[in-house]
Amino acid sequence: MPSRKALVRRPGPRLADGLLTHLARKPVDAQLALTQWEAYVSVLREHGWETVEVEPADDCPDGVFVEDTVVMFRNVAMVARPGAASRRAETAAVESLLVEGLGCSVNRVREPGTLDGGDVLKIGDTVYVGRGGRTNGEGVRQLRAAFEPLGARVVAVPVSRVLHLKSAVTALPDGTVVGYEPLVDSPAAFPRFLSVPEEAGAHVVVLDGNSVLMAASAPKSAELFAGLGYTPVPVDISEFEKLEGCVTCLSVRLRDLHT
Repeated sequence: MPSRKALVRRPGPRLADGLLTHLARKPVDAQLALTQWEAYVSVLREHGWETVEVEPADDCPDGVFVEDTVVMFRNVAMVARPGAASRRAETAAVESLLVEGLGCSVNRVREPGTLDGGDVLKIGDTVYVGRGGRTNGEGVRQLRAAFEPLGARVVAVPVSRVLHLKSAVTALPDGTVVGYEPLVDSPAAFPRFLSVPEEAGAHVVVLDGNSVLMAASAPKSAELFAGLGYTPVPVDISEFEKLEGCVTCLSVRLRDLHT
């Protein structure tokens, strides 16, 4: 069976102080957030993912959004250089785990490049990179230099209406890109684009060829996916949504590391 691991990092005590770009601040219930995070991790495990917990980053309010720290292509990691300087301390423990714990080859985004993992959407060997708020052109260039020799096709797309590319679009198991169209800069950038009726419906994590993990706050989108023959697996992530987080942000999914 192919190896499937998911890196996760539990929410820290300063979660409520996380950065906000497009939303007004609301109170965050830290205990409820931890409960929701544990339920999210349980869903991954129930669907055959081995979860690997990254060392906590209690001084980093946004540390739970571990996806932003690294981008994987096969067994090669590109350690991010977050566009928000306050988040750069989040990457060291992730890099250490990838090298020492999982035996990955590692590249790093270097100054003046910036890159957030949430700006990267992989569909097969195509790697879409959102250029906009947190990821700059130099970050895209460095990602291209690292991954194209491995067989990736890196495609830059504009992001101006949301925090990250994957705040606007993700993809179903068959590669169809799903997005909430008012927040997608360029739907035509994707060969197959399906508009969803709710903003949170744009965010799915592919658990397997049939099941997609998604936020419980998007029931109409879940109904749409079910009509396409998929099994939606809803989770309540309300406390993370207050911080512009979504289901993709809370893990880094690694497949077939040593192939």
